[in-house]
Amino acid sequence: MSNLTDMEIFARVVSAGSMSAAGREMALSPAVVSKRIRRLEDRLGTRLLQRTTRQIALTESGQGFYDRVVAILASVEEAETFVTRGSAQARGTLRVSAPTSFGRLHIAPHLGTFLETNPDLSISLDLSDDFVDIVGDGYDLAIRIAELSDSSLVARRLAPIHRVLCAAPSYLDRYGEPQSIEDLSENHIRIAAAVQDPWRLVGPRGGEIVRASAPLRTNSSEVVREALIAGVGVALRSTWDIGPELRDGRLRIVLPAYRASKDVGLHAVYPSRRFLPAKVRVFIDFLAHLYGPSPYWDAGLEAWLGEPGGNIAVAR
Repeated sequence: MSNLTDMEIFARVVSAGSMSAAGREMALSPAVVSKRIRRLEDRLGTRLLQRTTRQIALTESGQGFYDRVVAILASVEEAETFVTRGSAQARGTLRVSAPTSFGRLHIAPHLGTFLETNPDLSISLDLSDDFVDIVGDGYDLAIRIAELSDSSLVARRLAPIHRVLCAAPSYLDRYGEPQSIEDLSENHIRIAAAVQDPWRLVGPRGGEIVRASAPLRTNSSEVVREALIAGVGVALRSTWDIGPELRDGRLRIVLPAYRASKDVGLHAVYPSRRFLPAKVRVFIDFLAHLYGPSPYWDAGLEAWLGEPGGNIAVAR
C-alpha cells in the first residue's frame, strides 16, 4: 500500500503541476511530497521529474510511468467501487475538456440530466479551443471536432460534423451569391478565425483550398459567427453552430456542392487504457446516445446535407 500511495502522490504532482499544489490537495506538506517522490525514484532507479525553481516536468521515463500509473489508480478505484457498491458505479470527479462554443451549446445544457442519473459523479468541464494535453494536463477525456490522425490516444466517434458555406441574406443582397469557387475566392469577403484559415473543402472537382480575406481579423470563432449573421461576409460553419439560423432564414447556404471533409467528426478522446474507468465510459455512452449518427442539431436540415460534391437541394 505504501508503494501505491507513492504512485498516487506522483500522479497528483503531475496533474497539479507542482509539489506544493499536490500537497495541498492531499493534506501533505511539500517536504513529505518531495520525500515520497525521491523514495519512488530511488526504488525505480530512475528520475521521473525534472525539477526547477519554477516548475516541474516529466522525463521520458516519467511520462511512460505516469501513463501506466493513472491506469493502475483508475483500476484500483473501480475495484473499490465494485466491492463497496456491488457494481462498477461511476463515481468521483470527471475532468473533461471541450471546445468553447460546442461545450456551451451542446454539453452544458444536458449535464443536469447526466448528473441526476449519476449522483456519485461530479464533472469539471474546461472549455477551450486549444488541443489540450490530455495526459499531461490531467484530463479524463476531451471532446474534439477534428479529422483525427494517428496518436497514442483512443477516440470514439460520437457524431458527424457538417460544415457548410453560408451567408446572411443582407450580404447576398449587396454582393450577390457566389457562382463558383473561383467567384468566391476572387469577389467575395471570406471571414474565418485564424485557426480555421484556410478552408479545406470537398466539391465536384475533389479537394479545394480557399483562404480567408476580410476586413475583420479575429481568433474567436464566436466573433466570426456574429459577424456572419450581421452580413459581413461568407463563412464556413458547422450546422451544430448555425442550425437555428439556417432554419429560420437568417443564414443561407451558398455553393451547396462544397463542404468540409466528411472525415471531420465529433470525437471523445481519452488515454489508451485496457481498463476504461466507469466514469469515462458512462459519460461517453451518454453523449453517443444523445447525439448519434443523426444529431438533433441537424433536424430539419436534411435537404442541405448530402454528400460533399453531390447534388443538394437548397431551400430559399
